Amino acid sequence: QVQLVESGGGLVQPGGSLKLSCVASGSGFSIYHMGWYRQAPGKERELVAGITPGGRPNYADSVKGRFIISRDNGKKTVYLQMNSLKPEDAAVYYCNARVVSGDEYWGQGTQVTVSS
Repeated sequence: QVQLVESGGGLVQPGGSLKLSCVASGSGFSIYHMGWYRQAPGKERELVAGITPGGRPNYADSVKGRFIISRDNGKKTVYLQMNSLKPEDAAVYYCNARVVSGDEYWGQGTQVTVSS
């Protein structure tokens, strides 16, 4: 069982920045595939960014060049630095962990609101 706890969401003006954090429990963090997903009202949950155990990132086209995913295995934490935020980035952001067995775990979500 893996527990994920997100933090860092909030209200930001368009063009602003936020940094999300997700802390994982358990001892296998360094071999988990980690990801950030988001879900806006009335829309399906979508992948925003993922990062492999080796640190290779991948991004949705909509956030390339603006968001950066990173991980600190010593702190069992994955981050999402979000820059140049747009109103369409507003959503609940969820942390995801995919473990060796293929099981997936989700955090409770953190709200990001982009509004002037």
